[in-house]
Amino acid sequence: MRIKFNICKKVLLASAFVLLANCLQAQSRYQWKTDSSDGYSYRYVSNDPTGARFYTLKNGLTVILSKNIKQPRIQTYIATKAGSKTDPKEHTGLAHYLEHMLFKGTDRFGSLDWSKEEPLLAQIYALYEKYNHTTDTAARRAIYKQIDLVSGEASKFAIPNEYDKLMSNMGAKGSNAFTSFEQTVYVEDIPNNVIDKYLSVQAERFRNPVLRLFHTELESVYEEKNINLDKDDRKVTEAMFEAIFPNNNYGKQTVLGSVEHLKNPSLKAIQQYYQTYYVPNNMAIIMSGDFDPEAVIKRIDQAFGYMVSKPVPEYIFEQEKPIIHPVSRTVIGPSAEYLTMGFRFPGAASPDAQMLNLVANMLSNNAAGLMDINLVKSQKLLSAEAYPQILKDYSILTLQGSPVEGQTLDEVKKLLLSEIYKLRNGDFSEDLLTSIVNNEKKSEIRKLGNNPSVAFDLLSNFTSELDWAKELDYTHLLSTITKEDIVHFANKYLSDRNYVAVYKRQGIDTGVVRVVKPAITPVTVNRLAESVFFKQISAIAEQPIQPHWIDFNQDLSKFKLLDLDVLAVRNQENELFNLTYQFDIGQWDNKLLDLGIGYLEFLGTKDKSSEKFSQEFYKLASDFNASSGNEESMISISGLNSNFEASVDLLHDLLHQCVADEVAFKSYIERIKKMRANEKEDKGAIMQGLKAYAQYGAKNPFNFTLTDLELDALKAEDLVAVLHNLAHVKPRILYYGPQSVSELMRNLKPLKNDSNAYYKMAKGVKFEEKPTIDNKVLFAHYPMKQTEVFWVRNTGIFNRQLMPTVAFFNGYFGAGIGSIVFQTLRESKALAYTTYAYYRQPQKKENHEMVGAYIGTQSDKFKDAVNGMNELLTDLPESKVGVESVRENLLKSLASERITGTSILSSYLEAQHRGLSEDPRRAIFEEIPKLTYNDLKDFHENKISRKPYIYCILGDKKDLKDSNLSNLGDIKELSLSEIFGY
Repeated sequence: MRIKFNICKKVLLASAFVLLANCLQAQSRYQWKTDSSDGYSYRYVSNDPTGARFYTLKNGLTVILSKNIKQPRIQTYIATKAGSKTDPKEHTGLAHYLEHMLFKGTDRFGSLDWSKEEPLLAQIYALYEKYNHTTDTAARRAIYKQIDLVSGEASKFAIPNEYDKLMSNMGAKGSNAFTSFEQTVYVEDIPNNVIDKYLSVQAERFRNPVLRLFHTELESVYEEKNINLDKDDRKVTEAMFEAIFPNNNYGKQTVLGSVEHLKNPSLKAIQQYYQTYYVPNNMAIIMSGDFDPEAVIKRIDQAFGYMVSKPVPEYIFEQEKPIIHPVSRTVIGPSAEYLTMGFRFPGAASPDAQMLNLVANMLSNNAAGLMDINLVKSQKLLSAEAYPQILKDYSILTLQGSPVEGQTLDEVKKLLLSEIYKLRNGDFSEDLLTSIVNNEKKSEIRKLGNNPSVAFDLLSNFTSELDWAKELDYTHLLSTITKEDIVHFANKYLSDRNYVAVYKRQGIDTGVVRVVKPAITPVTVNRLAESVFFKQISAIAEQPIQPHWIDFNQDLSKFKLLDLDVLAVRNQENELFNLTYQFDIGQWDNKLLDLGIGYLEFLGTKDKSSEKFSQEFYKLASDFNASSGNEESMISISGLNSNFEASVDLLHDLLHQCVADEVAFKSYIERIKKMRANEKEDKGAIMQGLKAYAQYGAKNPFNFTLTDLELDALKAEDLVAVLHNLAHVKPRILYYGPQSVSELMRNLKPLKNDSNAYYKMAKGVKFEEKPTIDNKVLFAHYPMKQTEVFWVRNTGIFNRQLMPTVAFFNGYFGAGIGSIVFQTLRESKALAYTTYAYYRQPQKKENHEMVGAYIGTQSDKFKDAVNGMNELLTDLPESKVGVESVRENLLKSLASERITGTSILSSYLEAQHRGLSEDPRRAIFEEIPKLTYNDLKDFHENKISRKPYIYCILGDKKDLKDSNLSNLGDIKELSLSEIFGY
């Protein structure tokens, strides 16, 4: 969220922020105006680059429309200003699981026969109320058994995923929703030719939502809660909010709710909540994309005009008392230690809170902030950052720091506070303010034309009740703030006593109580069913969108700069550029390459320090990045075209002239060791290692690294030599920006700065995927409430002829919420919150294809979950409706997709790697209409069914002792050193 602020010195000294904001707003080029067209009045802001129109319909519904013709798609949000903050205190988590239920349909869709389903749902509602008020364990068990029995009968009349099929048929992408403290938002990205269909479905969706299939969906919410009980960062956030907001529901309630309340749901309470908060005067429809606002507002009015406004209860809370002494909390978990600090500020609409973005950027901007320079660059901390969390009632300035080896969390706290002291004492350069303004300008340019970014900003503006004109004026207002203003503000709000500190320590949290699995009978999944409503929506006419494929001969320029290949795409929208030097060498060729690139962050030249380089890049609003992959490396610079030559010169200077820094080197090696130790405590990293072991064997790309002894034997000069050599390796140059080819040829300099021959780095090891011959289990122990399982099977070399079938199969089988895997394992059997499967084709023609599948589940569901996935890997269920839904989605998604900008370059290179001479989407689009379920079944039989798999299993050994893992295959329990290689 972007927050804006301006300060006038006399007003500041009197702390009269509001008066000044009003005075400056009168002078702003962004002024609210009103207009009307075809009977609809709207407000807009003059000179708004998004062109947003703000409508309020007669029933109070807010509609915000921003037109952008860049591609024939529309990002949509439907928001209600209600979230966990407004959950009833006896039913926390309610807003979140209501969000889940709004995917289940109404009496018109999602039901085979409403007249038969309705009385069964009434029984379920009554049973849940009885369950909610019963405390006796045996009686509760008996009631739940009845709920499960009646739910099974009701499911025979339900169509579990009809909403997903409706949206899939439209070519929608990213169907989702999210709940936060004071908002619940429903998300869709649709082609612009299905607006009528979209609005018809959404209007029906919110008319009379039916809480069908509740007990299986609630089980998915249980799983989501258990996942978060295993997330240390989530527990840290909850501890911070509980301590800093003792009087507000921000701190008294969590988004997912308490375990006790999740065990005791009330459908009656859910309905009451819906009727209270899902009213038009509390909701907004936000759209950004290619459409005619005047036509769309009429359609929205027609579709949602049935809604009736009603008073919405105001959230009343006791004001928080000032924090006058430091407050401490401790969170224990298996991941690495770190410290989080929070300073409380006023809410989003307060002028004081509007300084938070700037203050956070002063401290941390990933380049030249005080913490970046003084704590990260100097390697006093492993990592450090500052960021604002701006909410309606209150806000937080959050600081986080991770310790280096041997450092205590109290020492981390002292270092973080030292940067606060610098703000308070004015110990910073005014150049930093100028740099922040330049980077904000670049950020605003980058956002324009990006539908999701524009729509999300407008969404935040609505739910936080901010002034869009002030939002737009942010960069100008920012440029008026002085060093004195920052110092005054920091002294007003930031001290060494008014904070909350959460210590994340390592250990086993014995206080975590997971949500226990109830006995659930799988419900019926009516895959072949369609409601009358579904057919009506499908019959609504739509104007076809003509696809646009990349022409590799026309849409990018290919030329030589001396003897270097250059690929260029001209940016005709704005002044941003991106320049990349790409090298056909990677970590497989030299283990030191990645280490050298990491070391570059801490290097300078004889004339300029590392800190100075960071500050100059940031002042130019240029992002400098370097990275090394397995077989390729890249160095890139991006920013404003006006600073192109200065940015490139700075990059060249650093890479060619960097010199060894022994002090930085010693700290860097210790830093690497600490990061590697932390990785061993990260369950995500451990699973990555298991998967690499499954694909490549004991020696694999994941553990292809230096041992600690090899690290200790390194010298700073070794890494600097690698960097200097890299600068003389022959690159491929990729450019996206406003310069023409002729301009680029004049202005672009080769990376190599001498006449010597290019440096040829010797090619190293070549890892190849190993054939999957037998069923095996690779197990790693990790103390967690869930168990994660990933299936791996390597298949044949890349086959371009399979690309259409693979795209179709993935959509049907395991990708997305409408897929067979998701609907069976989550919707029907309630075995997981997250589950998916896919057939993956490699990025290079010489590499192997693979089958991957995943499920994360409670340990007591492990057997059922694994058996459930194995059944689907063995037999492919048939759904004619599902097949047609995926076909429609693929065709419409491909037709409305527009690949632009740097994506043209990456698409071309990807095609080259695969041996393709044209945009592969054309062949997929042309073949999809010909494919049938039988084609998918044949593919499944040939590539997936009854084949050996390697099971990568991560979980707590004691919870899996009775799981008979040996039934899945030969077991190999891997140590962390085997997984990581150190």
